[in-house]
Amino acid sequence: MTAAMTERTALAVILAAGDGTRMRSALPKVLHPVAGLPMLGHVLGAAASAGIGRRAVVVGAGGAAVSAFLAKHAPDALVAEQVERRGTAHAVLAAGALLAAEPDDVLVLYGDTPLVTPETLSRMRAALAEGAAVVVLGFRPADPTGYGRLIEEDGRLVAIREERDATPAERAIGFCNAGLMAFSGKGLLDLLRAISNDNAKGEFYLTDAVELARARGGRVVALEAPAEEVLGVNTRVELAAVEAIWQSRARKAAMLAGVTMPAPETVFLAHDTRLDRDVLVEPNVVFGPGVSVAEGAVIHAFCHLEGATVEAGASIGPFARLRPGTRLGAGARAGNFVEVKNAEIGAGAKVNHLSYIGDAFVGAQANIGAGTITCNYDGFDKHRTTIGAGAFIGSNSALVAPVAIGDGGYVASGSVITENVDADALALGRASQVAKPGWAARFRARKRAERAGRG
Repeated sequence: MTAAMTERTALAVILAAGDGTRMRSALPKVLHPVAGLPMLGHVLGAAASAGIGRRAVVVGAGGAAVSAFLAKHAPDALVAEQVERRGTAHAVLAAGALLAAEPDDVLVLYGDTPLVTPETLSRMRAALAEGAAVVVLGFRPADPTGYGRLIEEDGRLVAIREERDATPAERAIGFCNAGLMAFSGKGLLDLLRAISNDNAKGEFYLTDAVELARARGGRVVALEAPAEEVLGVNTRVELAAVEAIWQSRARKAAMLAGVTMPAPETVFLAHDTRLDRDVLVEPNVVFGPGVSVAEGAVIHAFCHLEGATVEAGASIGPFARLRPGTRLGAGARAGNFVEVKNAEIGAGAKVNHLSYIGDAFVGAQANIGAGTITCNYDGFDKHRTTIGAGAFIGSNSALVAPVAIGDGGYVASGSVITENVDADALALGRASQVAKPGWAARFRARKRAERAGRG
C-alpha cells in the first residue's frame, strides 16, 4: 500500500445477503467456514489488511446470525439490510448512509468470495488513486458460461454485459466479470441512483455503472486476477474447492517460512495458525483455530490441536489431542494418546502416553505416568489439579480435583489421590495387597467339579 493510499479514506461494502438454500443449510452462506473462519471473516480481514477503515455488510432479511457474528468479530462494521433482492446496485445502496460521506475509495466485495487477497484490493485502490472513476476486477475462467463479459475497445473497458443480455459475439469473450468493483466515492450515490432495471431480469445491475461513468467522462479500468482468487461459493462442493485452495496457499507459505511438512497435503491449518521456523509437522495433523507453535517443536502424526500454545522444542503425539487452553512448555512432551485441556505443562515435563490432563498445572520436569487422569469434573463444576515441579505420578493414577501434589512429590502407581500431597512425600492411595496361597488352584478345581456335575 502506497503512502498516497494511506491518506485516502476507504469504505468496503460487502454483500452478504445470500441465505443457505443452495448450501442445503440453515446457516447463512457467508458464515460457512474456510480454515475455521466464516467466509465473511476472510473478506473482512482482506479489506482491513488493504487499509480499508470502514466496512458495511449488507445482509438479507433475517440476517440475525450474520449480525451476531459481526457484533463479536467486527463490531465497528455497519450492518445494512436489503429487504428486497433487487440486484447488486440496489444492495450497495443499502449502505447509503456511509456512501453519503463520499469516502475516497469505495470497494464492493462479496462475502462468499473468501480467497481475495489484500494485494488485489490494494491494486484496485491504487487505480482509484491514479484517477479511475470505476475499477472492475476481471478473470479468465476455463468456461465463461454464466459470467458477465468485460467488453473492451482499444484496450479500454466500455461495458459489462450479463450473459443473458449479451450478443453471440460478446458471449465469445473470455475475459469475465469477477463481481468485485471499486469506485471513486465522489458522486457515487448519484451514479448508483441513475442505474435502471431495463434488462432481462428487471434488476438494478451494479455493472451498468461502467457505461454510466464513461458517459459522464469518468475513466474505467479493468484489472485481472487469478481465477482461483475470485471463486465464489454457492454449494458445499464449491466450499470444499475453496478450502483446498486456501490450504494449499497456507501450507506453501508455512514451508517457505521454514516449516517442515513431509506430506503437506495431509496437514490442515486454521486461518490463524502460527508455526515458527524449524517446526516439524508430520502427516495427518489438524490445526483448529488459535494454535501457535514455537521454533523447533515437533508435531508427530495424527494429532489434533486447537486453542493451544506450544513452546520451543516441545513434542506432541503421535495421536495426541491438545484442546483449548493448553500451554505446553519448552521441551515438554505430550505423547501418544494423550489429551490435554485447559492445562499448563511446564518446561521439560513429560506426559508420555495414555493420559488425560484437564484443568491442571504440571510443574517443570514433572513426570506423568501412563494411564494417569486428572478427575476435574464432579458432574456440576470443574476443579483444578496442581502438580509441582519434579513430581512423579505413577502409572494408572487418578488425581481427584481439587488437589495439589507438592514439588518433588511421588504418587505410587495405581493410586486414587483425594488429598493434597506434601513436597517430596510419597502418597499411596490404593488397597493393601493380600495374597492367599493355593486359592487359584482350589478355585479352578471347584469350578471344574461344578461343571462336571451339571454334565
